[in-house]
Amino acid sequence: MNRPPSPFVSVPHSFLADFVSRSFIAVGLTGESARFLADCLVINDLRGVFSHGTRLAIYYVRQFKRGDLNPRPSVRVLTETKATIRLDGDGGLGYFPANQAAEWISSRAKEEGVAAAVTSHHGHIGAAGLYARIAVQRHLISFVTSGHQLSLEPAMPLLSDAGGSPICFAIPARNKPPIVLDFAATGEVIEQVFHFAPGLFFRALGLGAVCQTVGGFLSGLPARPRPPSSPFKGASQGAFLLAVDPARFLALDEFLNQVDDYIAQVERLQPAPGYEKSHLPGGIEWDREHLWRHEGVPVGPNHLASLQALSIKTGVALPF
Repeated sequence: MNRPPSPFVSVPHSFLADFVSRSFIAVGLTGESARFLADCLVINDLRGVFSHGTRLAIYYVRQFKRGDLNPRPSVRVLTETKATIRLDGDGGLGYFPANQAAEWISSRAKEEGVAAAVTSHHGHIGAAGLYARIAVQRHLISFVTSGHQLSLEPAMPLLSDAGGSPICFAIPARNKPPIVLDFAATGEVIEQVFHFAPGLFFRALGLGAVCQTVGGFLSGLPARPRPPSSPFKGASQGAFLLAVDPARFLALDEFLNQVDDYIAQVERLQPAPGYEKSHLPGGIEWDREHLWRHEGVPVGPNHLASLQALSIKTGVALPF
């Protein structure tokens, strides 16, 4: 779980967005694409999802400079029906096709009741919640996940089945923060808890398998590696996005009121040890975003070091 750093310096989110955007422009992105990508990373910082915030910018810049990713991709539609779409990311980062897919399914789900998208031939999509929240803003239920090209060997640990695939379930509310369960399906921490929480370990294993099959295989990434068909070797990921209109099953007002009431009841429960308030998933991030937009993003030592490395790599001066 992402926790606020200590010690830290508070940095206005606009400073971060401007610096990261100019850094992306320096390695070939258009101004529009650079700003969009920077805003995606900054919103994660504002929500306290530091693992997928601006500290990732140096990683992406290195991929662009090595030629592993296309800095100016042209996303294109491969197939489209009334309720499904497949998008090709043209070897760029996955943020661009995933965002386009999220907008498309949100519009079509309102018309058809349900809509799904698959994206392929791209790099990292970042936090899955970025795209699930697009649907939630239109009072839709959403599910988003991603898979990547596997290269499994017998000596590898069992949780290599999907690596750290992102997964997000999002449910709209009326006046309360939406329920947004946004996390990595597997990871090193899960492996470490096997001996005292085997149930948690196997749940993570199963979630990873789901991410890989729908986010990877459906996007054209096979279970066994094959010769690359793209000059961009970083374009080894895919994504799956789903949006459902709850109004097709229950009057929307009633559904949203029920979600609000549920959240309100949970907020009155006793907090988890070490926490001051009780939240459902997404509640803490909601509070952080509204607070840190005014107080600034808390940037810790490791985060700052990654931004300094970005400045050296791109020649763009840090504004703080």
